[in-house]
Amino acid sequence: MITGDNMHTARAIAIECGILNPEEDLDNEAVVEGVNFRNYSHEERMEKINKIRVMARSSPFDKLLMVQYLKQKGHVVAVTGDGTNDAPALKEADIGLAMGIQGTEVAKESSDIVILDDNFTSVVTVLRWGRCVYNNIQKFLQFQLTVNVAALVINLVAAISSGKVPLTAVQLLWVNLIMDTLGALALATEKPTNELMEKPPIGRSEPLITRIMWRNLIAQALYQVIILLVLQFKGISIFGVDEKVKSTLIFNTFVLCQVFNEFNARKLEKKNIFTGLLNNKLFLVIIVITIVLQLVMVEFLKRFANTERLDWGQWGACVGLAALSWPIGWLFKCCPV
Repeated sequence: MITGDNMHTARAIAIECGILNPEEDLDNEAVVEGVNFRNYSHEERMEKINKIRVMARSSPFDKLLMVQYLKQKGHVVAVTGDGTNDAPALKEADIGLAMGIQGTEVAKESSDIVILDDNFTSVVTVLRWGRCVYNNIQKFLQFQLTVNVAALVINLVAAISSGKVPLTAVQLLWVNLIMDTLGALALATEKPTNELMEKPPIGRSEPLITRIMWRNLIAQALYQVIILLVLQFKGISIFGVDEKVKSTLIFNTFVLCQVFNEFNARKLEKKNIFTGLLNNKLFLVIIVITIVLQLVMVEFLKRFANTERLDWGQWGACVGLAALSWPIGWLFKCCPV
């Protein structure tokens, strides 16, 4: 908190707002006066900047100086202000927030976000939705990469070893169509939860694809590759079917694996992937549409998709193999990263 008020007023307001902890932060380093901060050397500022919670009796230059040094420390800096003298700090910060009613025109023009109703709690809504969008992008990336890695490895290994690819161009196009469009819709429409606000902010240098995502992705892709390669090389003897039915079994199992994996992708860390499922009706509708389209593709579009009709037992085997991705996902989430 950077204010022009005196030390005592600033400290009292900071304690009331929860910026200062009365038991821990009442030492001299947590609260400073602008003139002292201004007179610090470069090394002193770099050393003390992370400990400062409140700056009292500050000038616009002190505010600007604080923003510059916080950015040098690698922080993402947001500044709020409504006066003309706040304009330099608002412009310098990564995110400048100005008040729409009380704020001056200069402050509004210098800022990135204008809070129209002057209600600061609106920022919480912005943060919640921002984190939700970021989280949904991560979910979709994990899901999409699993599909791509599995399809690439299966076709590559099968082509090298036997000279035949189990998934045809039309089938791969079909998988990409339903997973890119319907999968994106299903995972991108997850609504924000309060749990998102309990997590620490994401640093600017942190990768979009985290270690947790790699763990989930590799586990699912590995499982899909193993079962589909077993079907490719041993499917005829296991099920007692011809080549065309075996290819259909591979295609059907692969698509159903993605349907079940869509549920896994809903939660990157939590083991219970069904939490809040009923709150997202669109997700359930998309899952039903995907299954119906796959049913039509296998049973009725034989010439187009190069498939054969499957009996109930074969459908059951495909669903059973695909459903195993749930316990595998749960098991790998027990492994710490």
